[in-house]
Formats: sequence, C-alpha cells, structure tokens
Amino acid sequence: MPKTTSNYIVLAIQAVLGVEIFTGVLTQNLAAIFVASVTLGLTFLPSRFARFFGVSLPRTVLASIVVFIFATLFLGEVGDFYEKFWWWDVVLHFMSALSFGAMGFLLIFMLFEGDRYAAPAWALATLAFCVGMSLGGLWEIFEYSMDSLFGMNMQKSGLDDTMQDLIVDAIGAAIGAFSGYLYLKGRQLGGLGKILEEFVQANARFYRKTPKK
Repeated sequence: MPKTTSNYIVLAIQAVLGVEIFTGVLTQNLAAIFVASVTLGLTFLPSRFARFFGVSLPRTVLASIVVFIFATLFLGEVGDFYEKFWWWDVVLHFMSALSFGAMGFLLIFMLFEGDRYAAPAWALATLAFCVGMSLGGLWEIFEYSMDSLFGMNMQKSGLDDTMQDLIVDAIGAAIGAFSGYLYLKGRQLGGLGKILEEFVQANARFYRKTPKK
C-alpha cells in the first residue's frame, strides 16, 4: 500500500516522540520520558482499536487522531503549549468536540445500518450531539484523573476551566452533529461531509442501507 501524506505525518510524529524519549533518557528527565512514552503508545491505539472492532479508518481520520493526541499530551504538557498559548486548550477542545459530534453521528447512523429514512435527520443529529457531549464529559474525567494521579495540570484553573471546556464541547459537538444532519440532507459543512462520506464508504458493510453512488 503506497504511503500518503497522512502516513508520513503519523510516522514523523512517532519519530519525534522516539527522539524525545531517547533525549529524556540521556538527560534523566523522567517526566518527559513518561509523557512521550504514553503519547507514543497512544498513537498506535487508534488503528489497533479499529482493527479489533472491524472498522476501517480513512487515513485522514487516523492522522487527525494522532495529531490531536500529540498536540494534547506532548505539545500541551512537555512543550507547555497550554501556558504559552491561552487559546491552545480552547482550540483542542473545540476540535475534539467537533470530532466527537461527527463520530456520534456515524455511530448512530451505523445503528440504523445507513437507513436515511429510519428516523428524522434532526433526531439522529440530536442523538449524535448527546454522544459528543458524553465523550467530552469523559475527557474531563480523564483530565481530572491525570492531574490527580500523575501531578499534571490539564485542568488548569479547576472548575472554571472544566466549565469553559464543557461549553466549548457543546458548541463543537453541535457543529459536528449538524454536519451529520446536512449529510443526510445531501449537503456539506465545509469538508466534514466528505470525511463522513469517506468513513461510510470505507465501512459500507455497516451501512448496508445507504444508497450506492
């Protein structure tokens, strides 16, 4: 299978993390070694989970997940981007919530086997929004756990940061779910519709009732 830009992005990120681990060993920087190792391990999980569940992830989706993991854990914590750029956390939460909303739509649509007429488009979008918000809430629990167990500072100012994140999550999840609504109506919201279509086509057996193009 030929390499694509998405493949090279993933490989480049994994190479950077490998170098960081090696450098951390030389300088005995245990915190950098730990975060880089965890981040590197997580970059391999999306494809593993996809294969485990029998789902095909388009390369652009896989690369986007890896970039998000790298930006959140490594750049955010080791690179201290959360402190250097006030908007870093906001952007990441918005993008993750946007993805969660779109992911929620794909999961709900999968349950209906790709039947566009099994339920109103607004109902599927509403369920997708709920899934997106649930995943956003789970991420907040993850941040709290990392701060409590490993002394990280993912929550920043505590309650205020959590509530701001949840508000951003709600906006992102709503847009992601709305992209699913437009997809069912034969329209697109930016490039999200194309990504949804790529996923549906790559996993056609789960969307058997989707009309062939």
